[in-house]
Amino acid sequence: MVDDVTSVEIRLLLEGLHDVYGYDFRDYAESSIRRRLTHWLNESPFDTFSQAQSGLLRERALFESLLRGITVNVTEMFRDPLFFKAVREQVVPFLRTYPFVKIWLAGCSTGEEAYSMAILLNEEGLAGRFRMYATDINETVLQQAAEGVLSISEMQRFTRNYQASGGKASFSDYYTARYERAILFGELRKDIVFAPHNLAVDAEFGEMNMVLCRNVMIYFKTPLKERCLRLFDSSLLPGGFLCLGLKESLERRVQGERYEELQPAMRIYRKRYG
Repeated sequence: MVDDVTSVEIRLLLEGLHDVYGYDFRDYAESSIRRRLTHWLNESPFDTFSQAQSGLLRERALFESLLRGITVNVTEMFRDPLFFKAVREQVVPFLRTYPFVKIWLAGCSTGEEAYSMAILLNEEGLAGRFRMYATDINETVLQQAAEGVLSISEMQRFTRNYQASGGKASFSDYYTARYERAILFGELRKDIVFAPHNLAVDAEFGEMNMVLCRNVMIYFKTPLKERCLRLFDSSLLPGGFLCLGLKESLERRVQGERYEELQPAMRIYRKRYG
């Protein structure tokens, strides 16, 4: 009975958040959204979601704290190094044939994946020839991403990832250490635009050569996954590349017939011509 009441409270809360703020979490996987909301509630002064709802719908700061709890910000530099190695070896040769490349990185979180791609593209001769639109629903993490500041304690792990991805320099060439922080060089940021975007309600980015959305859709129900894939498909030019997370694929998706698997193990697809 308690679980039933909680489910109703969560459903009403998500409806309210959509109506008031325009953030749509109704098609997030139920187990995932419930787990994150419950964790937030346990850290809050409220006993139930019903008690919290009035404040959440009236106080933007309280809602922002909930938003930070809902959105997942698990990321690292060159996460899944073999994916970046595959991009170097199998995608970049095609990108080099274009005078200028446009990339949409959806769900960029605190920016580590965007900076990783910028390093890779610079090393592969595309410096100054690309623009990357790195988007996320959470404007707080976007601000953090734009600062380009990492924890110095993570640098050893990030260095190993970089080396395994086929890095051509020393990873320390890309940041300066200051106290407990590693500050990425501003040169990496000049070709990246960090911008808010909500995959549940916002429109596509047009005429992209590459779209990346890794480890994001695993938290969505099927209707929202389908919406995302439609957005990505509408955004990509023929011959463009779609990069999904290792647990996501185009198998049994409507869009699947319009793509060839360039690297099945790494979920890298290329949009067919015609």
